[in-house]
Amino acid sequence: MSRIVVIGGTGLIGSKVIERLTAHGHTAIAASPRSGVDTLTGEGLAEVLAGADTVLDVSNSPSFADDDVMHFFTTATTNIVEAARAAGVGHYVALSVVGAERMTDSGYQRAKVAQEALITGSGLPYSIVHATQFFEFVKSIADTATVGGEVHLSPALIQPLAADDVATAVARVTAGEPINGTVEIAGPEELGLDELVRRGLAAAGDTRVVVSDPEATYFGQRLSERMLLPGEGAQLFETTFAEWLAARDASASAAVSPASSASTPASAE
Repeated sequence: MSRIVVIGGTGLIGSKVIERLTAHGHTAIAASPRSGVDTLTGEGLAEVLAGADTVLDVSNSPSFADDDVMHFFTTATTNIVEAARAAGVGHYVALSVVGAERMTDSGYQRAKVAQEALITGSGLPYSIVHATQFFEFVKSIADTATVGGEVHLSPALIQPLAADDVATAVARVTAGEPINGTVEIAGPEELGLDELVRRGLAAAGDTRVVVSDPEATYFGQRLSERMLLPGEGAQLFETTFAEWLAARDASASAAVSPASSASTPASAE
């Protein structure tokens, strides 16, 4: 089994990937500033990558401002590449975005493209996973698109998926052999970006009105109808948005139910 270092291993996707890798017998190590690994300065990278077979990068920039996000991804990736090469790591895996190369007006997407170029040009065996947007980020999308109490979003099509499915795909690629290429993953259904957020807010009891606005930008990018969709050959997962919402609501209800609370032993905390 492999020794795998997960950069950003304490985040939404990283923590789920580590669970899956560990369950299959791999040694998966979460690397983040909390564990003394700072990819921007390079601190701790040599130590954590020593003896590693694979490095997976699922980290994200704390700021999405154009200059900040470009600095984060290019600096961090350069440092990871150098440390991985020195440590003899045999597989570099990264999570990126479906359609990033098409969204040239978006500073965030330009930074992801720059990150990918550093990986593909590193000389290291690699695999890159391109994912569509996650269901979990519907509220965040709404918040960034809110103008005067209304949410302005493009009706461009998107094929979102659950973070659990993203983690499953990323774990599979990470545990496998390098493909020296890109894999696209997406959910099972095409939805308008505006409709996705409208349904998500309604399910959460959020009364904000979602306005369909073809001129609205998404991470700084004006969208064409199919810009966010994966191409042919993408790996499609089965979880629909409705199923994800139902599971989320059921989980929330179980967490606050008196019966659930009463049956939890004090020693479990």
